[in-house]
Amino acid sequence: MRSYRPRIAITLAVTAGLFFHGSLQAEPEAQPAGVEPLLASCAGCHIPDGEGALSRIRDQRKTAEGWEMTINRMRLIHGLKLSGQEIAIARSSMRDLVKHLADTQGLAPAESEPYRYLLEQDLNRVEDFDPELAIMCGRCHSSARFALQRRTEDEWAKLVHFHLGQYPSTEYSLYGRDRDWLGQALNETVPALAEQYPLDSQAWSEWQATPKPKLDGRWILAGHMAGRGDLHAVMSVESTKPDFYTLELSGQFRDGEAISGTGKAVVYTGYDWRAQLRLGDVSMRQVLAADASGDTLTGRMHVRGQELQGVRLKLVRADAKPQIIAVSPTHIRRGSTQLMVISGTGLSGDISLPAGLSVEEVVERDDNRVAVKVSAAADAAIGRGTVSIGSAARGEAVAVYDKVDSVAVEPAFAIARVGGNGGSTPKVNAAFRAVGVDFGEDKTAGTEDDITLGYLDEVTWQVEPWDEVAKEAEDVRFAGQMDQRRGIFEPAAAGPNPERRHSTNNAGNLQVVASVEQDGASVSGTGQLIVTVQRWNNPPLK
Repeated sequence: MRSYRPRIAITLAVTAGLFFHGSLQAEPEAQPAGVEPLLASCAGCHIPDGEGALSRIRDQRKTAEGWEMTINRMRLIHGLKLSGQEIAIARSSMRDLVKHLADTQGLAPAESEPYRYLLEQDLNRVEDFDPELAIMCGRCHSSARFALQRRTEDEWAKLVHFHLGQYPSTEYSLYGRDRDWLGQALNETVPALAEQYPLDSQAWSEWQATPKPKLDGRWILAGHMAGRGDLHAVMSVESTKPDFYTLELSGQFRDGEAISGTGKAVVYTGYDWRAQLRLGDVSMRQVLAADASGDTLTGRMHVRGQELQGVRLKLVRADAKPQIIAVSPTHIRRGSTQLMVISGTGLSGDISLPAGLSVEEVVERDDNRVAVKVSAAADAAIGRGTVSIGSAARGEAVAVYDKVDSVAVEPAFAIARVGGNGGSTPKVNAAFRAVGVDFGEDKTAGTEDDITLGYLDEVTWQVEPWDEVAKEAEDVRFAGQMDQRRGIFEPAAAGPNPERRHSTNNAGNLQVVASVEQDGASVSGTGQLIVTVQRWNNPPLK
């Protein structure tokens, strides 16, 4: 027996003016007070059974973004005609439908957790999936895209047939023409998908039975943003009605730069937080996940339209038990003095630091943020240690180090996209951070006493040709500009460039170099950056 028999319970109103990303903006005042079953919107194509469940729809579960993509495909490809003429009304109704489907046919927290990087738009990463699934499915879109769905085996098979009907070249493109694609897809891939991503699961049954937390209240937020550094903030959340919230956020980066703003949020499936907010003159988007208790939110906040410029966040309720959620920076050098910021809840009581570290001055202090000037003795033992304030403690929170022996660029492989230049598609920047490592007392790389220091602040960034081909094509000159202090790469304009050979575009293959100056010497690390053309099809799930 199915764990859930879904029913359509929303009136749709979608017009040709809707596009991807429009429907998931949180605008609680646009939502109706309730919903009533209305089969008329979808039953023309999806046949209801005796219990009112609609064919095809009943056999799938997806995230909010996944359902948005499905509804838009119905409209754009299958000619879905629904009531409503005003764009605002259409968007509101789309949000209603996405909310209903995500709540009743979504993914449990345990099911979405391994693939949340795609929901969070943390895109510059190399996926690690079953090689056969990655070849059969992940060669055209991310593998996380199919992993964020749940279907019956028959519905997975229908998806294969849909691909051939909608994209006939699938069998003849790379990794398709070298095999019996259809036979392998139906006989091997479909059973594998049905086994790994089934419609019915214990995780989903348990989550449906779990009471869903309310997320209003005051939250303490901490994270690190590429190009900006460590962030501490307070976010006040007020419920306007179940699952819809307004929020206010105020805080500062470790260097003292203040940020503040307001926004709106909606929660799908009882835990899946989406918020739109404006911090100063920058539009931001939050994608967070609540734990079952509703005491912790984790996820990512990024600049809207520049998804790669973001900050990974952890939030805890301000009235939670005493705890330290972040220490910034996560390292201090022997013989140095620096400002250390500790974020958390219940931060009252004595401050305790690892041996060899001492508090020189308390610069600022309240229950959620403590800023202290800390000195490290010249002979302090290197390694990671615990930071505590009263009963709040965080193990291995700060590393005492002798010197930065190596630097790693994060991400190691990234993609940026040209854009603008009068066209409809803007540039997509890339953002980098540098992670330092001290090789420990033995000063040998790759041994047990190596100490990962965390993100480094004083870094110089540059790009170089990746190889001889890139050097000959002058990719460094044409592909874009690297901000030497922030690690943000802005690609060049889109379109043919008459200054380049054959008037080709401003694509490039670059080596990203992060350098740290220390004791008169430079330590560097490298990564790779591909600057390529625009993404014309830009759905919520890539």
